[in-house]
Amino acid sequence: MDTFISFENIISPNVIYYLSSRWLTLFVPLIYTFVFLFALPLNIKAIIIFLVKTKVRKPAVVYMLNLALADALFVCTLPFNIVYRFSGNDWLIGEGMCRFTTAAFYCNMYCSILIMTGMSVDRYLAVVYPLQSLYWRRVNRSWLICFAIWFISICSTIPLLIHKQTEYIVSVDKTTCHDVQDTAVVKNYYIYYITTFCTLFFFLPLMVTIFCYIGTIRKLRSSEMGNTEKKRQAVILVIIVVSAFMLCFGPTNVIFFIQSLRIIDDSGELLYFTYMICTCVCSISCCLDPFLYYFASTKNYMSLYRRLCCKKDAEELKHSNSKHITSSG
Repeated sequence: MDTFISFENIISPNVIYYLSSRWLTLFVPLIYTFVFLFALPLNIKAIIIFLVKTKVRKPAVVYMLNLALADALFVCTLPFNIVYRFSGNDWLIGEGMCRFTTAAFYCNMYCSILIMTGMSVDRYLAVVYPLQSLYWRRVNRSWLICFAIWFISICSTIPLLIHKQTEYIVSVDKTTCHDVQDTAVVKNYYIYYITTFCTLFFFLPLMVTIFCYIGTIRKLRSSEMGNTEKKRQAVILVIIVVSAFMLCFGPTNVIFFIQSLRIIDDSGELLYFTYMICTCVCSISCCLDPFLYYFASTKNYMSLYRRLCCKKDAEELKHSNSKHITSSG
């Protein structure tokens, strides 16, 4: 879902142009369609693998399972947004569903950010303080942390659920969903809500994640850690997580923050189009997370990527062949 333009009595021609442009009515829904078709089966399969194949026996698996669940639930709401965009940004399924899909977008984004932050802290403790952190790095504690993350993420979207999100624009005979907001609500409410939202759920987790991964890489580069494969996995994991933060979540939250504070004069229309493209890109994080599961895993989960791609693990195939030869002899 996208940023808001203040709604008074007259809608700017620029806003009308943006709402009817091919970028929003063709490009954006095509990206959402790709994310839906690609991310939904991968994340559902990841959930099944975590529950059935690898079992939830380690803190890292708890975080990855919850991240896959968050992505799968969010992707399930994308068809509503796809229809909305393909319909020329005309919301046809009611105020209640608009509130729900808007809240689902922000809930998923910040839930994913917090879970990835939890994963980075867990990995930092496991590498830098392997013995001292054993008491804290337990499966039951990881479940409690994930439960707290879900609770915070859902509660943080309550303001979006209780405030009106649709606006009927007479000049174009269309009903927008979250794109256009009442001026009084924007000035008196959203400015405080969004700045707090972005600070607590993006900028602070970003700093924590960067600190943890810097500490993790420094430890892995030390002479005490000689496992080259483990170092390679850690570096690739950092690249994936930082890419998700900076490329998927970064632009959305930075522009959102600027938008709410009005740092740039008349920034509503100036940043409107850019923000909507950024929110579209934000959904691509659901496609990156399956790769994160692979590189965040230990040797017990190294076959996850192959399983997600419907490829049989080489070791399992080798074992199967050897078993067949033995039985034939």
